[in-house]
Amino acid sequence: MTADDILLAARSCLETPFRHQGRQIGVGLDCAGLLIVVAQQLGLDPVDVDGYGRSPAGGLLEYALDRQTCLQPVTDISTRQPGDLLLLRFSADPQHLAIDAGATMIHAYAKVGKCCEHRLSLQWAARIVRVYRFAGVET
Repeated sequence: MTADDILLAARSCLETPFRHQGRQIGVGLDCAGLLIVVAQQLGLDPVDVDGYGRSPAGGLLEYALDRQTCLQPVTDISTRQPGDLLLLRFSADPQHLAIDAGATMIHAYAKVGKCCEHRLSLQWAARIVRVYRFAGVET
């Protein structure tokens, strides 16, 4: 599997409406749903979690990501690369996921109401608190 495979899978989700706990391309996705759908398209077996609130707190999102056997933590976030999963913080606890696409990022974003791709600006980059790489990705 390559970064291009990951980005192709993520881009197949673009324009899907945002829906909290959504897991279906074209119907509804949230940021965790994007991770689940992309991993499944890559033939990986992600651990899905349901019943979570709109703003995960208390380390819930980190715990769920650390349980994913299809993801490996990247210890130095400055070494992130296209295809990596980004854990982002808006205020208190990290509560959002995106896929690094180089100069852009792909995520299901409630504020715009859909899965979108836009520039990974310095403001967005400053929100990154952890980076994960899909297991088996060729670098």
